[in-house]
Amino acid sequence: MTGFVSFVGSGPGDPELLTLKAVDRLKRADAVLFDDLSAGPILAHARSGADLIGVGKRAGRASPQQDHVSRLLVDYAKIDQRVVRLKSGDGGLFGRLEEELVALRAAGIAYEIIPGVPSAVAAAAAAGIPLSRRLTARRVQFVTGHDVTGKLPGDISLTALADPTASTVIFMGKRTFPGLLARLLAHGLPPDTPAILAEDVSRPEQRITRSDVTTLAARLSQEVGDSAALILYGPLAEPPA
Repeated sequence: MTGFVSFVGSGPGDPELLTLKAVDRLKRADAVLFDDLSAGPILAHARSGADLIGVGKRAGRASPQQDHVSRLLVDYAKIDQRVVRLKSGDGGLFGRLEEELVALRAAGIAYEIIPGVPSAVAAAAAAGIPLSRRLTARRVQFVTGHDVTGKLPGDISLTALADPTASTVIFMGKRTFPGLLARLLAHGLPPDTPAILAEDVSRPEQRITRSDVTTLAARLSQEVGDSAALILYGPLAEPPA
């Protein structure tokens, strides 16, 4: 069996943020299984005649089951196809990469992992701030806003997330942030902690909204919308002096 799978991080959406290695694998792929956020101009790099299969998952929408996506990867590789699994941002950050790796290992299929520009890094760049602040932030932490059921994870460390010296980025957290904030305030997070809502990062429709955690939670409790977004709060959300 000569089938091979390349897990390719496509970055946040701007095709100019693709790595050279990512473009090379797209040009040589027989099949590309892509997330919603990896569609559009990025797919223009795919080889003419390649199979393009959308397998993206979005909160609140009907999405392919994970076992179906894993089975597609295995089936294509078993017929000696070069497969690209195109994941938004960096596939190793809350991208269900592990489930797909397990399926390939069980089937004896070779693979590689090609990192991409993480959406958190792109969001900070779009906001004109560093993710780490040498004088104010002692730690940068990434956390998912929901578990496999779509709810706020029950095992998150509220003490860590309420630390005012940490810069925090929440992935997929618009629906759960109001409930999370109530718990963070009870653990000592100041209610006026600076916050940023970064929507559709690096795309033409990008929106960067600065506020504080209380104002942001109030907004999200009223209307979430369907745009992909990150929530950033803590010292990193303050504009540079």
